[in-house]
Amino acid sequence: MNIAIVCYPTFGGSGVLATELGKALADKGHSIHFITYQQPVRLSGFHANIFYHEVRVPTYPLFDYPPYETALASTMVDVITNHNIQLLHVHYAIPHAAAAYMAKQILAKQGKHIPVITTLHGTDITLVGRDKTYRPVVTFSMTESDILTAVSDNLKEETYKNFDIKKEIEVIHNFVDVKRFNKKPVDAFKKLIAPNGEKIIVHASNFRKVKRVEDVVKAFLLINEKMPGKLLLLGDGPERSPIEDAARHSNAYDSIKFLGKQEQMEDILPIADLFLLTSDYESFGLAALEAMAAEVPVISTNAGGLPEIIINGYCGYMSNVGDVEDMSKNALLILQDKETHDRFKSNALAQAKRFDIQNIVPQYEKLYERLI
Repeated sequence: MNIAIVCYPTFGGSGVLATELGKALADKGHSIHFITYQQPVRLSGFHANIFYHEVRVPTYPLFDYPPYETALASTMVDVITNHNIQLLHVHYAIPHAAAAYMAKQILAKQGKHIPVITTLHGTDITLVGRDKTYRPVVTFSMTESDILTAVSDNLKEETYKNFDIKKEIEVIHNFVDVKRFNKKPVDAFKKLIAPNGEKIIVHASNFRKVKRVEDVVKAFLLINEKMPGKLLLLGDGPERSPIEDAARHSNAYDSIKFLGKQEQMEDILPIADLFLLTSDYESFGLAALEAMAAEVPVISTNAGGLPEIIINGYCGYMSNVGDVEDMSKNALLILQDKETHDRFKSNALAQAKRFDIQNIVPQYEKLYERLI
């Protein structure tokens, strides 16, 4: 098949999922054309079946805000026309679904039908899309997609609750390449981070308010009172600066490391003893799933789609949003006993395998075949 994928190229879950999906499809012999404003962060190296098309947005003095959606739709039309694209798969509704509808109508006038799949990822529905500025267009463009998918049952329910959508939404869960993340930790790397055998706790996100990264630090400080540890904070975003300031004023600042954006998560996660995720909401929790694939137990909130991937008391524990005391208590239950820790590690990997890329990608292929 000849498929075009539209996504954000950044570190967020939607861009990561879209890129990994495209790479997996290319490995299976399909031709994949990525359309976005810069090369996706997870798209590296040469692959004979992968093509990248940059969306260029000309700037003119007339425009205070360059019309990206118009440039995107025009680029879609160009790529579909000149590369014999059979299907357009857009990830994250805003603005990709609306641009896809525009491109579809332009192509229809030229006598070409292009089916569109829109995959909903989370904040496009639960936060941004609910804003009255965007809601009418988001609702319309979702309805006009040939197939609408969501990455969790929770996100499907949230979409029906917040939008007047009569269209069927099909759930295809996010996935992880278990082989990529399940590798032995590099002992030298681990000793460099924790020279005295401290437990290594990791958090990874885009540092937005919804991630409540300040709760990660609070929970770690409580854990650190009972047993020595190191906290690695991966990622960057608008909340990093105040959280870094708060960490500086704590009595454990030397044990907290801000590592910024990291592309090779599979090299870092295997050295972790625990993964902390304290979000107000997660439509799925891809970062937690990648940690589990690296045999890292997860302490998280019970928000959104997280209960769909984390089994409480089996591969980790879940607490109410903001309950850092309970999170720290649960973390210590896992970390303070080697036998318990080893059991949770093994269970985390077993649970991650349920969402392995080999199980999920064929579900997308079936959708494509149905439309084409």
